[in-house]
This record gives sequence, structure tokens and C-alpha cells, in this order.
Amino acid sequence: MYESFFNLKEEPFGMTPNPRFLFLSRKHEEALVSLSYGIEKRKGFILITGEIGTGKTTICRALLNRLKDIDSALILNPSLTEGGLLTAIVDDFGLTSGRSIKDKIDTLNRFLLERREAGRNAVVIIDESQHLSLKALEMVRLLSNLETEREKLLQIVFMGQPELRKKLENYELRQLNQRIVVRYHLNPLDCGETFDYIFHRLKVAGCPERFLTFSHGAVDRVFRYTGGYPRLINILCDRVLTAAYVENKKVVDKEMVLKAIKDIKGDEPSVRNIRGFRRFFDIFRRRGAVT
Repeated sequence: MYESFFNLKEEPFGMTPNPRFLFLSRKHEEALVSLSYGIEKRKGFILITGEIGTGKTTICRALLNRLKDIDSALILNPSLTEGGLLTAIVDDFGLTSGRSIKDKIDTLNRFLLERREAGRNAVVIIDESQHLSLKALEMVRLLSNLETEREKLLQIVFMGQPELRKKLENYELRQLNQRIVVRYHLNPLDCGETFDYIFHRLKVAGCPERFLTFSHGAVDRVFRYTGGYPRLINILCDRVLTAAYVENKKVVDKEMVLKAIKDIKGDEPSVRNIRGFRRFFDIFRRRGAVT
């Protein structure tokens, strides 16, 4: 609606995890380096955690774009049985196997050995891993036994919310937890990073330099309300730009952000703490505004 008014080529604060818009804060850069290191060095298990909206899925997409000489399987729906999860992994690698678990594991093992001979690596990335059942997690652990005497044939990345770490502390999963070599927890942006994040997304969307500006007071209010969570920043800034378009303004000030926050609060609960944030997020997801 407001793209042409601000000379934008596309929507800057969309809700889909588009890797082109990835803003590499120090935290996000460290997460990507941790992922790349764990995969390239064949460390086996890698764990990336972070609260809802910190950018885990976007990092995942960016990682897939960066990987070279690597075959990947991306699992976006981890609410599967152990057999269903194994089937999803085999299917995403583009393999055809028998119906039994043994058939699928044998097929996967042959594929991984072929990849190794061809000088390629293989990685499975499981998003929202906190939803994996204990049995599914144990199945994933068994897949780590696909190895040679010198190295792991399959690298497995768990990406999930903080409760995943608590789940992995379950006594039944102690063997899996001990095998996770690379761990990184992704924190939200600070105020300075929030400022850079906003203008980064505007630039990627094609906004001419200084054509549209946010005052420091406006950014401060964005940060205070969102807590530095990128997904919430997108929701609020999209509302702010809509208001600026309606008011025919190209300078976003503190009052404009406060008005947008008030408009959001008129329909949604506060996001001052993470519990409130999750309720807020769930409402948007049910309405189809968040994917």
C-alpha cells in the first residue's frame, strides 16, 4: 500500500523469513559462523536456540544459501512420529526407500556414503525442534551412528526455542545431549542494532538514502516496545509506515510510533515481557499475519 509513496521496490517489513533481508548483527553472525563451523567440520549435532522472533528461521534460510558441496534436508514440521520424521528426512533428500525403518536407514546410509565419496557433506536442519517427541529425538540420535571411523556422515542441526534445552536435559536424552558439540543461543537485538536493522531492511527494499527516516526517539520507542525481537519490529514498523503514508510524512518521529503502538495495543495484549509477547504472536499467527 505504501511502497510507491516511499519509492520502495518491495515491502521492507514482511513476515516471511526472506534471507535477502537478513541483518547480520554480531549475534546473528556468530550464530551463522557456529552453524557453518559445525557443518563443515562434521561435528555431528549442532544446537541453535532463541526466543520466538529472534530470526532463527531466517538464519536457517541464509545458511542453506551459503552452503557449498552440501546436500541438505530441511524439516519444518517436527511434530511427527519417529517413523514420520525419518520418512520426511529421506524424502527431503530426494531418496526412494522401502517402508520399514531399517529400509529407510539403509537407504540413507548408502546415500551418505556416496556423498562422502563424491566429496560432499550432508546436513539435516530441523526447525522448531522443541516440538520433537522424546522418541523422535532418540531416532535422530540413532542417525548420528551413521559414520565412518574418522567422521560423521550426517550433520544434524536443531533449531528451536529455549525450552528445547530443558527438554534435552531429560534423563532419557542424556546420550543425545552429550553429543551436541556446537551450541549457540540467539538473543534479541539491542537498541543500536534495532536502529541498524530498520535501515538495513529499508535499504534492501530499495528505499533511496535519506528519503525516509526514523528519528532516534522513534527507534528508541520501537526498541522499548519490541524488546529487540526482529519479528515484532517488523510488525510495528509496518504499522508505522502505513500511518506515515496516511499522514503523508516521510520522517517517522516518536509520536508516530507511540500512536502505532497504541493502535496495536487496542487489539493485542502488551508485549513488555516474553509471556505477553508469545500471546501477542499467537494471535497474529491465528489471523494468518505470521507464517
